[in-house]
Amino acid sequence: MRVEIWSDVVCPWCYIGKRRFERAVAQLHGTVDVEVEWKPFLLDPHAGATPEPLREVYARKFGGRERADALLARLTATAAAEGLEFDFDAGQVRVTTMPAHRLLWLAGREGDQGAVAEALFAAHFVHGRSVADPGTLVDAGAAGGLASNRVLALLDGTEGDIEVREDLARAEDLLITAVPTFVVAGRWPIPGAQDTATFERVLRRLAEVEDPGDPGDPGDPGGPGDPGEPGEEADPGDLGEEADPGDLGEEADADDLSRGAAG
Repeated sequence: MRVEIWSDVVCPWCYIGKRRFERAVAQLHGTVDVEVEWKPFLLDPHAGATPEPLREVYARKFGGRERADALLARLTATAAAEGLEFDFDAGQVRVTTMPAHRLLWLAGREGDQGAVAEALFAAHFVHGRSVADPGTLVDAGAAGGLASNRVLALLDGTEGDIEVREDLARAEDLLITAVPTFVVAGRWPIPGAQDTATFERVLRRLAEVEDPGDPGDPGDPGGPGDPGEPGEEADPGDLGEEADPGDLGEEADADDLSRGAAG
């Protein structure tokens, strides 16, 4: 069963959701085969190539350093519960993620895309490295089996740029406005960083719906409900609670970290 994960490598909920999803897939091993493809989303389409200190950007966006620090502390605690060591004192920067998405595009064709995605998330959230820096991208590419000269050749040209922009346009067509969004079999969206149990339950049920030998009854209790027509979003009420901005104590501020970035 194919799952497209629409995300950005500087989206904290995308990294948290990645861990929860991976645990669900591991628990389904042997019963549901899942093939993952990473797809691009620009959390901050206005970010440029010149890095800006992320804490300063968040302080401007969220009404002061104290409020931004509280938001990041809550994110760090949420990530820690998933075994992720976010360190927002490591020097994170606001910068364009287009080069990172082009690298992921390349990895999807010539390397291990999942390993590159993991390396990019860790570079930003754990080590505070710029995800637009060639050194960061070369190291992330190496994690996915890409040679440094291949990555540098990608960065020196425009390869992958058209394809990434086509995917970004497709995200708009799919009405994806927040990430992460997990699209199963090209038609069933699962919004947000759901908990592991919810991911497992929904993936299992959709696998039954997709299997022509065992279509099952989408209306059975415990399933995701009737997925509806292709392209219709699954009912979030059946999927459990999407990451609640209020859980971070910042009203809707945390939602800004999954819908759009600081300006």
